[in-house]
Amino acid sequence: MTSTDTSGGVVVYDLDPDCTLEDVEEGNYYHATVNGVVDYGVFVDLSESVSGLAHESNYDGSYEVGEDLVVELTEIRENGDLSFDPVELDEYETVEVDHDYDIADAGELGSAVGETVHLEGEVVQIKQTGGPTIFHVSDETGVIPCAAFEEAGVRAYPEVEIDDVIRITGQVEERDNALQVEVDSLDVLTNGEAEDVRERLAAAFEERAEPHEVEPLVEWPALTQMFPDLQQVAKQLRRTVLESRPIRVRHHADGDGMCASIPVQYALEQFIQDTHQDPEAKRHLFKRLPSKAPFYEMEDVTRDLNFALEDQARHGQKLPLLLMLDNGSTAEDVPAYKNLAHYDIPIVVVDHHHPDPEAVEPYVDNHVNPYLYDEDYRITTGMMCVELARMIWPPITEELRHVPAVAGISDRSKADVMTDYVELAESEGYDESFLREIGEALDYEAHWLKYDAGRNLINDVLNVGNTVEPASKSGRSSADDGDGEERHRELVEFLAETAESEVEDQLDAAMPHVEHERLDSDAHLYRIDVENHAHRFTYPAPGKTTGEIHDRKVQQTGEPVITIGYGPDFAVLRSDGVRLDIPEMVTELNEEVVGGGVSGGGHLVVGSIKFVPGMREEVLDALVEKMADAEIDEELQSTTVGHEQDD
Repeated sequence: MTSTDTSGGVVVYDLDPDCTLEDVEEGNYYHATVNGVVDYGVFVDLSESVSGLAHESNYDGSYEVGEDLVVELTEIRENGDLSFDPVELDEYETVEVDHDYDIADAGELGSAVGETVHLEGEVVQIKQTGGPTIFHVSDETGVIPCAAFEEAGVRAYPEVEIDDVIRITGQVEERDNALQVEVDSLDVLTNGEAEDVRERLAAAFEERAEPHEVEPLVEWPALTQMFPDLQQVAKQLRRTVLESRPIRVRHHADGDGMCASIPVQYALEQFIQDTHQDPEAKRHLFKRLPSKAPFYEMEDVTRDLNFALEDQARHGQKLPLLLMLDNGSTAEDVPAYKNLAHYDIPIVVVDHHHPDPEAVEPYVDNHVNPYLYDEDYRITTGMMCVELARMIWPPITEELRHVPAVAGISDRSKADVMTDYVELAESEGYDESFLREIGEALDYEAHWLKYDAGRNLINDVLNVGNTVEPASKSGRSSADDGDGEERHRELVEFLAETAESEVEDQLDAAMPHVEHERLDSDAHLYRIDVENHAHRFTYPAPGKTTGEIHDRKVQQTGEPVITIGYGPDFAVLRSDGVRLDIPEMVTELNEEVVGGGVSGGGHLVVGSIKFVPGMREEVLDALVEKMADAEIDEELQSTTVGHEQDD
């Protein structure tokens, strides 16, 4: 800038309030306002951050605070101090100066500690503390907390709301090993300025949300054909993190459900950490909870919705996205989904239970399920979610190579590709017997954790996303194993042995009460009243107890077997070598047994139902009749012992 315009007239510059030292030059004239009077002169402001001293030796008369004047900038010292001389001008032209913002990137402030920066972005969270107000601001590169102080516990900039586009000027500081910006000024952008920022953010988010291209862990066209759907889910989850919307995961509380949820949690937490400057963001933006039933119960949705609304009110968070893993595909989920439909809570489902797409799809944003591709439960949710996690954050692949095998063994997958998954796990040091022990340990811990996620313990058992060293490669001796691997093996073996001992105690009590009959199809039918002839409130639960009895009978007979474990108002169903379309049976029973109140679901070979206690005999009799008509299918027959649990 110069103090003379092109026509020879004198120019006096009027600075925008956000102008900085970079916007001024020695020798230029400026409009100024007195902000302080001292014995040796007056202090004047040119903008909110540009001020200096006019020494009393350079002017006659006096000035008062708030008085406007014209000054010449006579010196910019090395330390940034400014010296001014008041001037009297007869004629001049005023030229307004807008600040030429050098906008910093929120995700790249590590080298700017102690510096004043300008940020533009969208407010994604507003949290009032006992001291400052914390605005979490998202731009193209990340999310940074910005602290603005009015007075202790008082909301600063009360006009600012979530989703507003703002411009902040402030100093980058490090607090408790985390970066934040101490706000000097904050402006809400409107109209064209806001729209420009929103367009930049949208374009950046679209690019950053793209999932990574990954090669499948094993060659399996049945699963690979589902990759486009999984990529859509990965993109939505990454976009959700970029928008700072919390993610709440609900998963079935069994081995496959945990093999599905733990890798996705690990991947998303890595992406959250990469995106947010706040080290606590992982804790605030991701929550995982098990569901005991293989569907989303009203109890679960009520808790989730209550917590979401509390977090919104207390912490200024957006309402979450709900991610359903290893459940969420059936008509039983719809009442809970309808409850969420009154709120801005997107729903995403990755599941392998037999779906009711017409029932659930009006309520879900994305639904990935092998049945939608004419496949079945042999593609477990854990197998799908390992690939999903790798699409979100590929560097975790090395820690996940054994997980699909654990998922398949836990969930009785009879896929031919199980051999490939087991071989992949063996190449990482996990032999098949140890994989089974991991599955058993997961079930055992899930039983006692009940509705608790058991994050650290479950991660230790599965050996994903923890401090335990990976299992040793084949060929290493035990003397070479690290302490982490040894601890992992000892933990899993202890839990598996304890579980096996408690299973034996349960079966010792239950087996004498198992009833047997031969169906017209020549299949064996075994029945056990697990309410009256098994220990209650201990391990294994009724579903697991029924499964263990079923496995023994399959091994004893080597023939098609159906097992029913029932209580006052429920029945757990298992079959081997018999094609039971359990979801279809539930539909028919609900229509045929008037007043039975039948509900439930599952796969072709495993499931559970509920009914009115007073109609138990009628429901079970009708159920057995349907089982007697079921088709014998050798493809579904196996003596392989599995460990899926449905309570």
